[in-house]
Amino acid sequence: MNKLSLKEKISYGFGDLGNGFMFDMGQLYLLKFLTDVAGIPAIVGGSIFLVTKLFDAIVDPLVGGFIEARKFNPKSGKYRPVMMISSILLAILSVFVFMSPNWGVDGKVIYAYASYMIWGMLYSFTNIPYGTLASTMTRDPQERTSLAAFRQLGSTMALLLSGIMVVPMVSKFDDPIVGYPVAIAVMALLGIGAFYMTFRNCKERVTESEKVEHEKITLKSIKHIIFTNKPLLVLILMTVFTISAYNLRSAMLIYFCQYNLGNTILMPYVSFISIGTSLLGVYAMPLISKRVGKKNTVIIGFIISIIADVINFILPSNLITFIIFQSIAYFGLSIPNGMTWALVSDAIDYGEWKTGEKKGAITYSVFNFSRKIAQSVAGFAAGVGLSLIGYVPKVQQTAGTLFGIKGLLLLYPAFALGIAGIIVFFLYSLSDKRFNEIAKELRERNKTEQE
Repeated sequence: MNKLSLKEKISYGFGDLGNGFMFDMGQLYLLKFLTDVAGIPAIVGGSIFLVTKLFDAIVDPLVGGFIEARKFNPKSGKYRPVMMISSILLAILSVFVFMSPNWGVDGKVIYAYASYMIWGMLYSFTNIPYGTLASTMTRDPQERTSLAAFRQLGSTMALLLSGIMVVPMVSKFDDPIVGYPVAIAVMALLGIGAFYMTFRNCKERVTESEKVEHEKITLKSIKHIIFTNKPLLVLILMTVFTISAYNLRSAMLIYFCQYNLGNTILMPYVSFISIGTSLLGVYAMPLISKRVGKKNTVIIGFIISIIADVINFILPSNLITFIIFQSIAYFGLSIPNGMTWALVSDAIDYGEWKTGEKKGAITYSVFNFSRKIAQSVAGFAAGVGLSLIGYVPKVQQTAGTLFGIKGLLLLYPAFALGIAGIIVFFLYSLSDKRFNEIAKELRERNKTEQE
């Protein structure tokens, strides 16, 4: 089994730091930008998330197939060059997404659809090779858990820094139409630098047995990948609920800070404390996993987050108590979110063991399909939810609207994570012990094929 250096593990985590510096902009601020700056109705803003993410979900397996068909380069690898080049293009599009040409409401809606669709396609070309990279670096279960922890650390740091940097940067400008693109450009440049650290310091390790013929990607082949890989199918079902919970929470936080707590500028402080606390979850994840296994670690994280969100909803909206229980919820959620990446790498190997073919990029893109579906659900639910509770931008909200914002922020995540926990508890059966047996069998199989 491949043992990785600390430098390589840290560098891998930088990839999700770069991801977050561009991806988190859409989850945290795009709906707010569309409704309050571009003047697009909330329900239309939600539909932009729904349609563009569904488009991304369809594109993902095609992108995965294209990347998988590339030849392995002994010097630069198969996945790293695609990731690096795409990250630069993604950074440029991230800025364009947060522009609003003076074309009237219809023109602004068309522009938002087009720019976010192109952004999503470039994100697929960046994120799929990055996500697949872990499965080529090592098969050691603990090393993979460690990589997942560093990935979650990078993701959490990106969310933390995005939460505390963007709003103050935007507020430096009198016109948010100028402030948002400038702030996003700063974050995107940081993202490119983070991806370069991953590109430079991480190494792909590919055996001869993994150099297989690449079949054409069809709906039939995608169905075959999903339904011959039960661990992957369970992860897909789980992810639909966990990502929708996480993204809806992220989208609603800025509304809650502005209206329920009374000041948008509170968001950096709330983000710094609550998201910063989730770094403890990243630290705790490999320790808990070593004692109780990956599956039980995921369930423990769900339980912590659900309890904290329910208590937070019941209590009156107070800055101190909100931050305390928000922090506990983020701590709990960071555990299954981080562990997911180790489980995906396990699922990739399970698929190779089951079928005899290693299709890392395709498998990861199929998994990413579920994430895009969840993101579309969360974005649409946020827009529809704001419309249903009577949200009107830039005015004092009614008591019913404030209650609705709080429910969207806290109750939906608790409900969704509850379903995710039930799915994992009853359906996920790839234990750490069983995976170790599969990994051993794969190593022996690969040695035999190389002789």
